[in-house]
Amino acid sequence: MLWAQCFFSTIAVIGQSLFGQEVYKELRKDGHTIVGVFTIPDKDGKADPLAVEAERDNVAVFKFPRWRLKGQALPEVVAQYKATGAELNVLPFCSQFIPMEVIDHPQHGSIIYHPSLLPRHRGASAINWTLIHGDKKGGFTVFWADDGLDTGPILLQRECDVEANDTVSTIYKRFLFPEGVKGTVDAVRLIAEGKAPRITQPTEGATYECIQKKDNSQIDWNQPAEAVHNWIRGNDKVPGAWATVDGQRVTFFGSSLVASGALPKGQPLEIEGASRPGIVTKAGLMLFGNDGKALLVKNLQMAEGKMIPAGQYFSSGSSAAVELTVEERAFALQMRAVWQSILTNVAEIQDSTDFFKSGAASMDVVRLVEEVKLRAAGCHLQNEDVYMNTSFQEFIQMCVRKLRGEDGEEELQVDYVEKEVNNMTVRMPHQLFINGEFVDAEGGKTYKTINPTDGTAICEVSLAQVGDVDRAVAAAKEAFEEGEWGRMNPRDRGRLLYRLADLMEQHQEELATIETMDSGAVYTLALKTHVGMSIQTFRYFAGWCDKIHGSTIPINQARPNRNLTFTKKEPIGVCGIVIPWNYPLMMLAWKTAACLAAGNTVVLKPAQVTPLTAVKFAELAAMAGIPKGVINILPGSGSVVGQRLSDHPDVRKLGFTGSTEIGKHIMKSCAVSNVKKVSLELGGKSPLIIFSDCDMDKAVRSGMSSVFFNKGENCIAAGRLFVEDTIHDAFVARVLVEMKKMKVGDPMDRSTDHGPQNHRAHLEKLLEFCRTGVKEGASLLRGGQQVDRPGFFFEPTLFTDVQDHMYIAVEESFGPVMIVSSFKGGDVDEVLRRANATEYGLASGVFTRDISKALYVSEKLNAGTVFVNTYNKTDVAAPFGGFKQSGFGKDLGQDALNEYLKTKAVTIEY
Repeated sequence: MLWAQCFFSTIAVIGQSLFGQEVYKELRKDGHTIVGVFTIPDKDGKADPLAVEAERDNVAVFKFPRWRLKGQALPEVVAQYKATGAELNVLPFCSQFIPMEVIDHPQHGSIIYHPSLLPRHRGASAINWTLIHGDKKGGFTVFWADDGLDTGPILLQRECDVEANDTVSTIYKRFLFPEGVKGTVDAVRLIAEGKAPRITQPTEGATYECIQKKDNSQIDWNQPAEAVHNWIRGNDKVPGAWATVDGQRVTFFGSSLVASGALPKGQPLEIEGASRPGIVTKAGLMLFGNDGKALLVKNLQMAEGKMIPAGQYFSSGSSAAVELTVEERAFALQMRAVWQSILTNVAEIQDSTDFFKSGAASMDVVRLVEEVKLRAAGCHLQNEDVYMNTSFQEFIQMCVRKLRGEDGEEELQVDYVEKEVNNMTVRMPHQLFINGEFVDAEGGKTYKTINPTDGTAICEVSLAQVGDVDRAVAAAKEAFEEGEWGRMNPRDRGRLLYRLADLMEQHQEELATIETMDSGAVYTLALKTHVGMSIQTFRYFAGWCDKIHGSTIPINQARPNRNLTFTKKEPIGVCGIVIPWNYPLMMLAWKTAACLAAGNTVVLKPAQVTPLTAVKFAELAAMAGIPKGVINILPGSGSVVGQRLSDHPDVRKLGFTGSTEIGKHIMKSCAVSNVKKVSLELGGKSPLIIFSDCDMDKAVRSGMSSVFFNKGENCIAAGRLFVEDTIHDAFVARVLVEMKKMKVGDPMDRSTDHGPQNHRAHLEKLLEFCRTGVKEGASLLRGGQQVDRPGFFFEPTLFTDVQDHMYIAVEESFGPVMIVSSFKGGDVDEVLRRANATEYGLASGVFTRDISKALYVSEKLNAGTVFVNTYNKTDVAAPFGGFKQSGFGKDLGQDALNEYLKTKAVTIEY
């Protein structure tokens, strides 16, 4: 059937609001002719959006205040309708009772959109009741209209999942609005094609609930927390669920269920009828059901109509008005003109003028926020700021406080552990960081983090539990889906990451000192590499924020060949990140910077033995203005925190750096849980091939660095050196001379070359590794023992005469152990075979002056990174990652962004 044969000659649209406007526009795009638009009268001098759109197209618009009186159709109204000659009535978001004389008049009848899966939740408050009943599925129905009873035959239905914290607004915006518009237009198309069904509504499951109004939306506290939560979210934002507090009616908004755990600190608040007092916390007002479980509401509306953050209940009336400066008065004058341009029906904007009572709508809020941004770049408003400051005077006071940095945001509360060390006072947070706050772990669990230099405890650190992981993931999910991070302009996101990098630089000496205490890294190396490269990484990815884009793709498989296909790069969502103990801050930066630049939110587990720079980083992130919930830091064990992140259904990506054994376990858990995306940077046994034509001085210097850099606790450390036989003895002799010069000692001492191993368990593994090498017959030329001093010191060690089958030739030491084997000159392919005879493939290296040989070897080495006449030279712009059992996926460079993005292909026929 040709489309031209499908078009109606005449359609009447009867409805209102943005939904009606979008349906109208899409019907016109589909080729249908609209002969009349019937909508509600102007309100406060402003026409409904549907009327505005139709009048712009010169379509006849009728604004009847009513269609019938005392149950009888008004003849003059029906006559005006019939004069349009409509062959089909489409009723999108119609709030008026339309008489059957109009419903039945067109040739093809009338269809109406209803926001529920009929026959469930008939009536005007269908969305509310979907949420109040805690339905797991919601959706909409397009049905053949009846006399306002929602019982007509079903034409089309589409369903969606109802999420745990959905409100009327979120489910409407996410599904019911966009998919409802499409569904209504699809229903018209089915009628045009003669394919529209008429399915009689079943009686089974049919319900009809009352219209939700303020008078019947009072909260019944004698029910479980989940039911109270469903009641509040089901009435959010209209009409609003309420209770009596301090003798006045207070309405609750922004409810979410709270995972069980320790109660937060806060001030009790008596609520009439509740089984126990609420708790006013910094995060909001915690409420309780009769089962003892809790929920949290974010915003309150007081009896006089003013909205406040729930956490400010006891302080909401204490702020005195600020006196404006000359510049601020000029800004206020500009904003008065903006209000006047929006509220065209108001003769003059007074200080008491109320934005919403004067007729402003949701689109006007968006415009006002943007107008402020144009006139005051430093004033970042959210839509809620306008809803909570509705009079002009309140609005200006709020803007001025934000511009001054006095916007009522509570200062971050940090319980520091302070130490005098390295000629400075270091201030270390030691709690979990969840949703922008430092908090104790569930049950108050803690553990000691140890200084490997002397084996003493640095401080008690909160030990995250499963409930803490769930809270952090929930916060990250909300920040991604509902918070400002997800809506933020990419360039603004980049500015925040630049600001974070600047703060890290300002605190670099403190960060390096904490890193040295916690991990045993030599201070100068911690300052230059651990911290320095972390700063570089955040600056590099900050620059990528506004440069992430897809591509257009020519396709020709369809006729007519008028198609446009393009791709979009989109953030994944909540990302779990699990990092190791060898570079605590740098590994955090490598993954987190790319993750945030891509627009995701993060729940990060630092290594249990080295948590302190991660929680200090959280403090700096809050200082930089990173919104709450975007970054969450959970010190804890891998078996609890790492496992829960791998299993959690709301975590959509997991990035891991660590051992191959744990990587395999994580990959399995991620697959079983929800097939979450995974990137793994695992173990290594990186070969370094040194040919006789090398620059010997450079080969010795780089060869030692390839093994002993960062105490050998380096994922790309050269696990085995293959030295051509003709220079083998000379190379080993030179290395022994240089090893004797190495100073092993206090990592805070600027002259120290080699500090302690990270923790006692690792030291014991290194000692056993070397004992195995001796048993196997390898020649131990130097080291292989614990240095005789307090702490976890291990002497740099050299083995020669190592055979390919030996344990020390196959397994990763992850320590300062150089393993040297010789090979015969002239047989390049044989040494390549030996170098590649490993399940690892992280890094590799070659030293030779022969460029042809260098290129050939670099091509044949099976590793993610190949160094030629250098080693350990990583850069933030160069991708980093391994092959085989060293994992997959990349850190650093543009490639790292793809680990935290998903690609969506869109094809349009025109």
